[in-house]
Amino acid sequence: MIAPDAYFGELLALLKTEKEADLSQHREFIDNLSLDHKKKKGYTWYPLQILKKGFTYGERAFVLIERTSLLDEPHQIKAGHTVRLFTMQPAVKQGEQTGVVHYVDKNRMKVILNQKDLPDWIDLGLIGVELMFDERTYQEMERALKTLFKPGNGRLKTLVDVLLGNSAAHTKANIPALPAGFGGLNSSQLEAVQHILDAEDLAIVHGPPGTGKTTTLVQAVVAMSQSVSNMLVTAPSNTAVDLLTERLLSAGIRVVRIGNISRVDEKIMESSLEVQLSAHPEAKNIRKIRIQAAESRKTAARYKRHFGHEEREERKRLMQEAKEMSAWASQLEQRLLQQILEAAQVITCTLVGAAHPTLDGFHFPVVFIDEAAQALEPANWIPILRSDKVVLAGDPFQLPPTVKSAQAERAGLGKTLMERCLDRGAPAAVLKTQYRMHETIMGFSNHYFYKDQLEAAEQVKDHRLATADNQPLIFIDTAGCGFEEETKAPFQSKFNKGECHIIYEHFFSLYQDFPLEMIPEIAILSPYMEQVLHLRNFFEEMPLSQGVALTISTIDGFQGQERDVVYISLVRANPKGKIGFLSDIRRMNVAMTRARKQLVVVGDSSTIGQHPFYKAFLDYCDAVGAYRTAWEYMSY
Repeated sequence: MIAPDAYFGELLALLKTEKEADLSQHREFIDNLSLDHKKKKGYTWYPLQILKKGFTYGERAFVLIERTSLLDEPHQIKAGHTVRLFTMQPAVKQGEQTGVVHYVDKNRMKVILNQKDLPDWIDLGLIGVELMFDERTYQEMERALKTLFKPGNGRLKTLVDVLLGNSAAHTKANIPALPAGFGGLNSSQLEAVQHILDAEDLAIVHGPPGTGKTTTLVQAVVAMSQSVSNMLVTAPSNTAVDLLTERLLSAGIRVVRIGNISRVDEKIMESSLEVQLSAHPEAKNIRKIRIQAAESRKTAARYKRHFGHEEREERKRLMQEAKEMSAWASQLEQRLLQQILEAAQVITCTLVGAAHPTLDGFHFPVVFIDEAAQALEPANWIPILRSDKVVLAGDPFQLPPTVKSAQAERAGLGKTLMERCLDRGAPAAVLKTQYRMHETIMGFSNHYFYKDQLEAAEQVKDHRLATADNQPLIFIDTAGCGFEEETKAPFQSKFNKGECHIIYEHFFSLYQDFPLEMIPEIAILSPYMEQVLHLRNFFEEMPLSQGVALTISTIDGFQGQERDVVYISLVRANPKGKIGFLSDIRRMNVAMTRARKQLVVVGDSSTIGQHPFYKAFLDYCDAVGAYRTAWEYMSY
């Protein structure tokens, strides 16, 4: 029997350790550095040129900026990050404003500010942007854990007992069976949806790569919408939430997307709460009232306190009038928000976004948590607090959550709620038919991670490239070729120039076998950012790669995507057999399951072969005839 106060107390302590480590790293890498060092390490862009400024959805101010130094140098700022827009003008007081990065495109960045007005110093020059520490995420996770110390005796206590393994998950009686072929689902997907419908408090869906997990969840929402009026659908990242939102909208579900609009994809912007609010007929009246309130405050400001009694009274009257009109506008807006949210069949948001104040007072019959195996456990509890039933979906053999503190990770913070529930014997539905990969590409992961439960759908099990060299899996061994790994300062990231050449040589042979308009979609992946940058520069200089649908990315950045051909550059090649990031085999499982028709892995067998996972992979390559030597491709 697990005591909730002890369990959540320990989790809270681990979270505080993680926060301290994260904050310490932030201070070490950013706050305590000089401006020049921040620029060189990629935490700050300075100086900047303002290309455009204005206002976006939700009446938020934005700036489009471009850096004018260290062009094309690597940096750490990405879409969704919280940043500080600042000026170095000495005469300016309070010369900074926070915001969120909407997108980054090479040397340009769009930042949506956390206010409705542009700062008055925006055109004075000496402008910069700096990465900030994300305090709010930790605050919301801590608040959720503290609430769970004493869950009471209601529905929350029942959920806590089930999720902690103190009591078994319950099922509902007399739930009608779904008809065969419902939503075009296969048998294991149909069983998963039925499992969700039958669950009283907890349902788990394990979706290995390519098995249609998102499709299954969407159809579960469609099925539940017949009897449930309001559902909460969440995921750890905005990208995952946007995908779910898009798919739900396509299925005809009425969706309201909650969250900072700077993090919402343009394709589903119309579903966002801000856009739906601004499009409501009553929104014009609210804006008019707020304009009137602003005018009253402006007029009141003209009456100085040293004026006569009548002027002071008029000033007091105007200020009271402004206050009442602002309160009226807020009341009307709150009523509209309530109407919009209550009319939605589904509200979508990130795990932390479930703490959004507009949801205060809402309680949901069910919450779906997608990619549950990628989220820190404390984050999962934020939406659970608002719900009666939990659906956890994900794959514990793909990317784990990021934990900055080695101490907290060793103590268990890296283990997700979904993994703990599975370990405690909670029933789970497993999706077993995959629709992405040739069965040879699938074979190694299927055996190593999924106990040979998966089978390839007929339409993909033997689909190959329309070329003579259509082997679905190829391992190109660079051992003995002298391709030693190198390290790039200041991030200490690894790269391997030799592997860039080998990948290009194979790409070149593939290129020759197809007319330009028929070249398959291609991705090149590596766990090391520095190798990704080298590959991008290398291919940009090669004329043959122009016009090809080619993506070069880190493994983390490519999760959820797929291509006809995927190359993986393992990079590590050293006499000591050190493999660093490669030891995270869940990350490699993601990489190895992205290809539809051909997977090409390039690496040094003498370095990686000392690890049991890669030893098993090399044995598998030998067994299926996938082994090749890099000497076959060394024409330079």
